[in-house]
Amino acid sequence: MAARFELLVFDWDGTLLDSAGAIVGAINAACSDLGLPIPGEERARHVIGLGLREALRHALPDLPESRYPLIVERYRHHYLLHDHELQLFDGAAALIAELAGAGFLLAVATGKSRAGLDRALRASGVGACFHASRCADECLSKPHPQMLEELMDELSVQPGRTLMIGDTTHDLQMAKNAGVACLAAAYGAHPAAALDALGPLARFQEIEEMARWLRKNA
Repeated sequence: MAARFELLVFDWDGTLLDSAGAIVGAINAACSDLGLPIPGEERARHVIGLGLREALRHALPDLPESRYPLIVERYRHHYLLHDHELQLFDGAAALIAELAGAGFLLAVATGKSRAGLDRALRASGVGACFHASRCADECLSKPHPQMLEELMDELSVQPGRTLMIGDTTHDLQMAKNAGVACLAAAYGAHPAAALDALGPLARFQEIEEMARWLRKNA
């Protein structure tokens, strides 16, 4: 059977890397440093996947604009304290290697900065499997479709042959905005009901479940 999709685009944080807890912790610690109200767990998790400045603006909507550079600096400080400890979800590295070996084009669309993604790809051991990537400091933040549009253009793949895989509503809405099908990773940052509302082809609670679906349907 001919492959349904040619290009598989993965979000990074919360989809391949088990980092949602570290992101929430860094947001809370940065707020504590500056004596700011600490966002609740749900609000902090909601902003995961956005570009850092956009995420902090959503998490702290009442903060004066002049103070955002300082909260960004404190967030980065706390996140980088634990960055080296973060691991891919169980089965993620094997899945990426399997998909690359099967001939799929693989890409990353992430709210990370370019420096942050490059560091994460080197540490992951699967960086060489990806053919392209886009980051929040290179494109408009999710859910704008620019990341997907640029990846499809670079790799010469049409929307109907592209599949976005992510754990947040920002990922899935970006896919809808780009006319691309999507899969939902419900083990990440956003709740299953919110993901389901955006009509993914399927939703998964673990990587191996996703792997089985891709082997059969991609």
